[in-house]
Amino acid sequence: MSYGKMNTFIDIISTAPSKDADGFVTTGDHIVASIRAYKEDRHGNERWANMAAFSEATALFRFRKIPDVEITTALFIACDSERYHIVSVEDVRGREMYIEVLAEKLEPSAR
Repeated sequence: MSYGKMNTFIDIISTAPSKDADGFVTTGDHIVASIRAYKEDRHGNERWANMAAFSEATALFRFRKIPDVEITTALFIACDSERYHIVSVEDVRGREMYIEVLAEKLEPSAR
């Protein structure tokens, strides 16, 4: 994967509860990393058809492994004012160079 294809800037976000000055617990976002990634949206090609087990995934992200940062399904990805929940994390070819993430786009709820 060349840097030319990694042209999307993403933020990897963790949500953690925190207490404010009055003692109320609120959920806040903490940016774990801001990196460049390759993004591929779900469409009807053969590759996405073979990933039928992950039918809820709507996007694929591939980026270089970040030292001392473990990417898990408890994290979120923010990209182009959209938010994605990580469904699956995989080390590409087991070389510990690239991480491939399948993610589900979160739709805001209507009020």
